[in-house]
Amino acid sequence: MSDEETPSLPYAEQILPNWLIRRAATMPDRLALSAGDTHWTFADLDRAARQCAGALAARGVMAGDRVALLTRNRAEFAAMVHAMPLLETVLVPLNIRLTAPELAWQLADVGARLLIYDDDRASQAAAIQHYVPRLDIVTVENLTDTPTLDLPLRETIDLDALHTIIYTSGTTGHPKGAMLTYGNHWWSAVGSALHLGLYNNDCWLVTLPLFHINGLAILMRGAVYGASVILHAAFDAAAANRVIDESGASIVPLTSRMLQCMLDERGTQSYPATLRYILLGDPAPLTLLDVCERRGLPVVQTYGLTETASHVVALTPADMSRKPGSVGQPLLPLEVRILLDGQPAALGRVGEILLRGPTVMSGYVNRPDATAAVLRNGWLHTGDLGFLDDDGYLVVVDRRNNLIICGGEQIYPAEIEAVLLAHPAIVEAGVTGSSDTEWGPSPQAWIVPHPSVSLDETGIIAFCRERLAQHKVPQRINVVEALPRTAAGKLRRCVLRTMNAETPASEYG
Repeated sequence: MSDEETPSLPYAEQILPNWLIRRAATMPDRLALSAGDTHWTFADLDRAARQCAGALAARGVMAGDRVALLTRNRAEFAAMVHAMPLLETVLVPLNIRLTAPELAWQLADVGARLLIYDDDRASQAAAIQHYVPRLDIVTVENLTDTPTLDLPLRETIDLDALHTIIYTSGTTGHPKGAMLTYGNHWWSAVGSALHLGLYNNDCWLVTLPLFHINGLAILMRGAVYGASVILHAAFDAAAANRVIDESGASIVPLTSRMLQCMLDERGTQSYPATLRYILLGDPAPLTLLDVCERRGLPVVQTYGLTETASHVVALTPADMSRKPGSVGQPLLPLEVRILLDGQPAALGRVGEILLRGPTVMSGYVNRPDATAAVLRNGWLHTGDLGFLDDDGYLVVVDRRNNLIICGGEQIYPAEIEAVLLAHPAIVEAGVTGSSDTEWGPSPQAWIVPHPSVSLDETGIIAFCRERLAQHKVPQRINVVEALPRTAAGKLRRCVLRTMNAETPASEYG
């Protein structure tokens, strides 16, 4: 066949070797995953993924089917993630903290073919099946013991194909299923490695839930990079510190609250040089970053969304002191733009953050209107507010939906929260608007004090008045035991607005 007769492959239809199969062939004995008592090499993980694929096929699962997973962090979760390309099926990881009606809605919305759950969620799964009677359900344990169907498995990956549908947390409205392709995951891994570097001995410690994009992304990166992943069933500060000391964990994604708990548990002991950096996926108080800098703890501030397959902007540890409050610059495959009144904003001007690049989702499942609202002319309209400084570093101010407008003034809750968190006796803080003035909603704060510390509203308001304009000072301070958060650590403002000082956050889910 001449060159003129050779068919060309369009860029959007790039086919890659299956990255786990390649790792199993080139580094079969390297540790791929450690989860509790399970320790799998890349060859072991490949075998486990093939076994899951065969078991799914034996239950009638076919290419294009949506397979939902309702389990805690465990080794089988990783096997299922890598089983998807072998059958060309789609994974739908579910938030184990949601109620049966909430999960049933998502399963019906996505058209799930099968629900896989662990023994701890048996009653939850039964309740879900009551709402979705035609849904096939099976425990992880029974599935892994199922005789497999011997059939040819696909050993390549189409970057344009769909791998994951992850439902947004719903903190600002009804959850929507973000559709993430293999290309989204691939370019997320590549962009992160180009920005932060890749070492042969990298080992990721994952304590975030795998049903969240920042946890799931690490399983993908482990196979793409050939890196080891240590998986914890849940976050425990002492256990995380111990793994960093004893197992050489070099990269640890956390929320700022998790990091604070680890520092509190550790005391003054320094961290080993094998720890390359802590990845923070949410805004961190400057006081926390100052502590990390003084202790020589490398922290990477990041910004990303479910819709972008994890972080798309990152601030390296070298810039921590030079660019306080910034989340850094975009990863190489991505572009960032600030839009104000329909036009690109000048440097330093606050506007909506727009993102463009190959990690951006293909859309929301069954939501053409919602997709069209956020994906316009190739740009993802995030709904987040921020600005670019003179050097092109991004500063995230707040979400547009969180804005409080009082007397014509725009108030960003995140700014007030940062001031409250600077108070030495406040552990957590959340701010929303309360419609109790003639000028419109005014700021109202909920705080969690340090244990055994008694705080008075007058003192905290005086603290804020020294640091904030009058219209930004909270009109009311509520002291509570805990703030309502999602599994990924995001503050649930919609729940916060319904709380009062006498009601524990646990009662609100």
